[in-house]
Amino acid sequence: MKTLTEMLTEREAIAQLCETILDEGTEHWGVKVERVEVKDIRLPQQLTRAMAAEAEAAREARAKVVAAEGEQKASRALKEAADVIQSNPVALQLRHLQALNSIAAEHNSTIVFPVPVEMFGAFMKKDN
Repeated sequence: MKTLTEMLTEREAIAQLCETILDEGTEHWGVKVERVEVKDIRLPQQLTRAMAAEAEAAREARAKVVAAEGEQKASRALKEAADVIQSNPVALQLRHLQALNSIAAEHNSTIVFPVPVEMFGAFMKKDN
């Protein structure tokens, strides 16, 4: 029994073997088999479904790998951005202003003002 891959790659050898067998089998009738070609290989429906399921699983696995790689790149970019913002107070202020601008553009009835935690430290010291 040959595998599907072997059958596909060895079509000519299989055709030659079939030609020899048919020629020997029909020789006593005076028939000469000149040529045999393997044009189509039909697979059982169950095997076709199994191959399709395997191909789908492989596609899903590749998609998950690509998604994971994208997520990894995004997390690296976010970490780099956080490092830049942490090391530069002006960048933090700019990000704060961008957040306020974004909130104002949404036409909400509730507006939240993000306030740095450091500002609360001054209020906490005055009460004590």
